[in-house]
Amino acid sequence: MKTLVIGTGGREHALALALSRDPEVSEVHAAPGNPGIGEIATLHPVDILDGDAVAALATAIGADLVVVGPEAPLVEGVADKVRAAGVPVFGPDAAAAQLEGSKAFSKEVMAAAGVPTAGSFTCTTTAEYVAALDAFGAPYVVKDDALAAGKGVVVTLDRDEALAHAEACGRVVIEEFLDGPEVSLFAVCDGGMAYPLQPAQDFKRIFDGGQGPNTGGMGSYSPLPWAPADLAEIVIATVVQPTLDEMVRRGAPYVGCLYVGLSLTKTGPRVIEFNARFGDPDIQPVLAVLESGLGGLLLGAATGQLSSVEPPVFSDGAAVTVVLASAGYPESSSKGDVITGTADAAAQDDVDVIHAGTALDADGNLVTAGGRVLAVRATGTDVADARAKAYAAAEKINFDGLQQRSDIAAEPLGVIEGASLLAGTTD
Repeated sequence: MKTLVIGTGGREHALALALSRDPEVSEVHAAPGNPGIGEIATLHPVDILDGDAVAALATAIGADLVVVGPEAPLVEGVADKVRAAGVPVFGPDAAAAQLEGSKAFSKEVMAAAGVPTAGSFTCTTTAEYVAALDAFGAPYVVKDDALAAGKGVVVTLDRDEALAHAEACGRVVIEEFLDGPEVSLFAVCDGGMAYPLQPAQDFKRIFDGGQGPNTGGMGSYSPLPWAPADLAEIVIATVVQPTLDEMVRRGAPYVGCLYVGLSLTKTGPRVIEFNARFGDPDIQPVLAVLESGLGGLLLGAATGQLSSVEPPVFSDGAAVTVVLASAGYPESSSKGDVITGTADAAAQDDVDVIHAGTALDADGNLVTAGGRVLAVRATGTDVADARAKAYAAAEKINFDGLQQRSDIAAEPLGVIEGASLLAGTTD
């Protein structure tokens, strides 16, 4: 099987690594990729928002499967163009990707499907913002209705901040605050059914103890020994399958990864949000403990034949990912800082160094090229073992202004960090 991964970040590197280790996969290609992905895959320059260009590349290399990583090309309809060219795609079409592209649409679908989630109002005027904020009270949750490159959600105790965010966005979803530890659950969907992957948890705030501004994610781990053993099955039955059925009813079957961001409240799991792709970094430890092949699983989903594929199998161990971010992140990012030590880190037992925001300079040096630069991922017999390996390897990497949290997977994100839940959401 020839596979083509679309994207440039840590999620795409983790996917490419998993595919490269699958005996059923003969070739891994990526577009445009990054220096880390280039070590295990053939890279191709392409504009990932240009569906015709992506379809032409997939056809030219004879791809059997295209995996679209980021949300923006999915919302833009890149998967539609590739499917029209006759190539199987893991990723929803533009209509189905509105589950992430529009928070209001997502809430509408959840309501129609009977999915447990936070109460909400979709608002477009100051009067509506004020009424909704007053209805729910603090903590205030305000979400931009559209894709917002990681800056669309504000969760705050400050009413003025919440109102200002709503005014700046225009059309927003203002919703009830959900109090409980947050969990990431990824469902591999073929339009009619889904298999769950192992749950994970990620750490959003930039500083230890859940302090500082939200980020795209500073680390993650899986499995979650403290979570209900049947959580994945419950979420498939009460969230994912009803959503898939509703999308079929709307004429937009959902094919790809449905990310379910959950709050484990006292009344049971409730949905914080849907995303139309794998989360990053929370998918990284999940893929590290996936024992069965990824290629066949994603191809089965892409072709509507998931029922003919065995459910995914996970090892008894654990995995932890620690993110290394650049100076200034998340407000800004320093680019061009030389990175050292990645080879030493990757040489450690049970460790992968995953590239997210890296590039090669004119002299061939590996340099920073984004906010989240690298992720150090390790597997172990349990979470504590994997965590120790990840941090030991991370110590070997250096670049000017390097930022990392020291408490990833030290304890679950429950009431300690999640009580104000300023630990946040993924967008």
